[in-house]
Amino acid sequence: MSTDTSVPGPQVAGLGVSDSALLDTLLREAPIGFAFFDTDLRFRRVNRTLARLHGMDTEDHLGRQPSEVWPAELAARAETALRRVLADDQPVLEADQPVIAAGQVQSVPATRPAEPAVRRERHWAFSWFPCHDGETNITGVVLIAADITDRQHSAEAVRRSEARYRSLVQAGAQVVWVTSPTGEISEDSPEWRSITGQSLAEYLGNGWLDAIHPEDRDRVERAWRECVRTGKIFDNRYRVRTKAAAYRHYDVRAVPIERAGRIIEWVGASTDVTGQREAEEMRGRLTEQLSAAALRTARLQQATSMLAEALTVEQVVEVITEVGRSAVGAERSAVALLDPDGVRLRTVNPGGPPGEIPLDAPSVITAAITSRRPVLVEDRDALRRQFEPDANLDLYLKHSDEQAWVGLPLLAAGAPLGAIRFSFTRPRRITEEERVFLEALAGQCALAVERATLFEREHTTAETLQRSLLPDRLPTVPGIILEARYLPVTRNMEIGGDWYDAFKLPDGRLAIAAGDVMGKGLTAAAGMGRVRNALRALALTDPRPAAVLAGLDRLFSATELDEQVTTVAYLVIDPVTGEGLAGNAGHLPPLRLRSDGPPRLDTIEAGTPLGWASPRQQHSFRLPPGNTVVFYSDGLVENRMRGLDAGLDELLAVAGQAPPEVIGHPDRLLEYLVDRMLAGYEQDDDVTVLVLHVPERDRGGEG
Repeated sequence: MSTDTSVPGPQVAGLGVSDSALLDTLLREAPIGFAFFDTDLRFRRVNRTLARLHGMDTEDHLGRQPSEVWPAELAARAETALRRVLADDQPVLEADQPVIAAGQVQSVPATRPAEPAVRRERHWAFSWFPCHDGETNITGVVLIAADITDRQHSAEAVRRSEARYRSLVQAGAQVVWVTSPTGEISEDSPEWRSITGQSLAEYLGNGWLDAIHPEDRDRVERAWRECVRTGKIFDNRYRVRTKAAAYRHYDVRAVPIERAGRIIEWVGASTDVTGQREAEEMRGRLTEQLSAAALRTARLQQATSMLAEALTVEQVVEVITEVGRSAVGAERSAVALLDPDGVRLRTVNPGGPPGEIPLDAPSVITAAITSRRPVLVEDRDALRRQFEPDANLDLYLKHSDEQAWVGLPLLAAGAPLGAIRFSFTRPRRITEEERVFLEALAGQCALAVERATLFEREHTTAETLQRSLLPDRLPTVPGIILEARYLPVTRNMEIGGDWYDAFKLPDGRLAIAAGDVMGKGLTAAAGMGRVRNALRALALTDPRPAAVLAGLDRLFSATELDEQVTTVAYLVIDPVTGEGLAGNAGHLPPLRLRSDGPPRLDTIEAGTPLGWASPRQQHSFRLPPGNTVVFYSDGLVENRMRGLDAGLDELLAVAGQAPPEVIGHPDRLLEYLVDRMLAGYEQDDDVTVLVLHVPERDRGGEG
């Protein structure tokens, strides 16, 4: 039982005794801070919320000035604000006031000493208002203080996520740019200016057009103006002048961003496709040059087709060595690539360990790189004439059966990447037709190696971006075990939109979400990041699934494209009771595994994807001890060889065959489901799986 010892205030005009008591109770118990100061800057009324901000009682404040009860910095700001209100007769609003607040003091048994209060920084919004009597005289100042810490933390989390996204975009191969609704550049693009050498003033507005090749400019400008006028997506290819006065080919795509039916800006991405264009041009020249050599042309085309599917450098080398040997009858081959320092070669041998060669060591392969021309050695005498006395060839020739050699440089845009070496066990003179073919093969190899190197780097960047948008770790919650797995497609270099999340709510409950933004690339990843961050922010305000999904609908309608289908499954559960609420916006039904029956899919209607007009529903969800629920993406159950319905049936069958020792351990269950659902199929989509398990309670401790 407590007694309010604050000085009674005057009864509010127009209110009865019970109404005044009600008003006093509201002010005293309100979750926001409230205080009334007289013209001498002294506390006359203060409620418990504000008084306990620093671990004090209301009576500790009455009759005192802020400097007598509050920390010096806070008191100084408060008294400054009070004087401004009294002097100007105008409110003073402070949006953010960091305050070191004392933790709540709980009663403890007399046999155990009380732990010291935890002190932590909170953010408060202070608002000061003048108070008047029945006329116009100022009688004091009213303070209203609201705790905005959670809002500040949510905003900071969004800013950090956007900063990570921008950093990873800058590390990729695309140039991202933004224009105003009228099509003029409105924001800086350091990547563009780094490529073209334009200053910021030269780039802004329509200055970007000055960097386009003169033969392309009129065509591009007309197409761009037409898209801005009609609101259609801009999709084009043109040449851009670099600061080195060379031209690079770019594929460019820009989309309008709409809000409330109006275009608010254009966002575009330019991708350097010079390597692809050079490859296309080279294939055209080779077709003309090798029209008389039908067999070798067919082999070269075969190599091109095989190289198009080769994603790693080792796969490229394997294709080139196989085609080269069959075309000219070489017994051995090797490919060596320059290290980044440019002074050493690293040999790439599929199926064998790599080796290193100093660039200044005399050999056929180093000579091809330094001269940037083919090196043709038809017998051992020719080898001696070319490299003696710089190299001791006697020891090498004594232990080798090789009799002839060919070295071919690998050049990309005139710069050496490495070289190919073919050798023969008999003297061999390379004909002019064979030389042309081998040079063409080397050109294809150089382009493929450059592309494979870029793909490997982009794959690492893409996977890093995808993982950065997923939680670093799952929360630790007593009474619940969580396990999750993200498996990107190894043969696909693009970013996907699959995601999952799990986080604690302020009331102690656990929020679980899984979703999928259809499509690939930065657009899908960015959409996934926006939906995930928005879901967290909405859940901290009102965690009910119906409210969260309805809020996401509003966000989606305002920021996302209609064709970008996005689904979400969302669950809020009490880890103590296993009771919760669930909602689903078009996502696949969760898999439920019970300790007393066969597995089943959640039968509640999924609803429509985000942004589609439909009232959002929520339903009760119960997860008793010993039970498990599994959230997953369509990559687990659907592929080119297996439809969705068949995949869901197979998931139920696989889960029904899981042994008890697997079902009781979420990490084993996750591995079991992924291994068996993907066995015998080529993974062609990202896979995400999130397992939530409530273990059996220890009955030995019940009494």
